[in-house]
Amino acid sequence: MAISKDKKREIVAKLTDAFKEASSIAFVSFTKFTVADASKMRTELSKAEVRYYVAKKTLIRKALEERGYTGELPELPGEVAIAWTTGDVIAPARGVYDFGKKMKGALKLLGGVFEGAFLNAENMTVIATIPPMIVLRGMFVNVINSPIQGLVTALDKIREKKSA
Repeated sequence: MAISKDKKREIVAKLTDAFKEASSIAFVSFTKFTVADASKMRTELSKAEVRYYVAKKTLIRKALEERGYTGELPELPGEVAIAWTTGDVIAPARGVYDFGKKMKGALKLLGGVFEGAFLNAENMTVIATIPPMIVLRGMFVNVINSPIQGLVTALDKIREKKSA
């Protein structure tokens, strides 16, 4: 069934508003994706304050052109949805990537918008695999602690030799 011009304008306006407030956007390809799976994914994404919307590619392109991002829009084959957030810039890519691993091929990243520029699928996948901030902080603390721990171990070995 065809969409009326008024409905198309309404969708483009909604997408344009979403893109204005978005800190990052992920383009999502979905195939063999049931309504139950989509509902489950929307619930998981909403916990991370990520919104998910399915629209026609032409309407998505039109809204993206109005926004004026830099770079070249990645190819969007098949059925396309968008995931965006106003908070954590990595959340849309990470949420879609993680759910896509569970669904085994039914869902994948096609690209996205990160820091005002279009990125391809490979770059968005790299962004999606960045560990969460709490893990990065733990890794940083471990790096800082490592030389101190080495010094303590060396001093303990010296103490053992002297007392023996």
